[in-house]
Amino acid sequence: MAKIKEIDCKRQNEKQKEKIMNKKNRLWYTKNSKIHGIGLFANIDIQKKSKIIEYIGEKISADEGERRYQELKKNASDKDGTVYIFGIDDDISIDGNVSENYAKFANHSCDPNCESQNIEGKIYFVALRDIKKDEEVTLDYGFDKDELGEHKCKCGAQNCAGYIISAELRDEVCDNLK
Repeated sequence: MAKIKEIDCKRQNEKQKEKIMNKKNRLWYTKNSKIHGIGLFANIDIQKKSKIIEYIGEKISADEGERRYQELKKNASDKDGTVYIFGIDDDISIDGNVSENYAKFANHSCDPNCESQNIEGKIYFVALRDIKKDEEVTLDYGFDKDELGEHKCKCGAQNCAGYIISAELRDEVCDNLK
């Protein structure tokens, strides 16, 4: 019996060491963000075009994604950004509201340093430029006009529209706000 416990302890220690090593070797870590809530940050200097993290969760139909989005949005306290539905295409979405999905902590910026890319059916956040160690990893959420005014942007970028809106619509929104 003692041998089994000893082996189990060794396995536990190996798993703990593996967890620690994974944390040290990851490209990212999470901490409080100046933009919003918890953010995703570079653990090391990250080179342009590097895959930073995969957005994971339950794959669902786009219709189910929209239903969940509307339900979560309605129930979100003070619209605090707790909706993690990521639209892959017209047919499929990912409900990223799972504990192991750290990509959900990447905040929006009007001057993002990464973008989402569909690589063989998986969504990765990929660096648009070199990202310095401890810099917040951000992306353009790509919201359209239907959601304008619902989500204030706090990114602080020079080109910030004041609202989370896709890059394609940002200039138009900024011109209309002047």
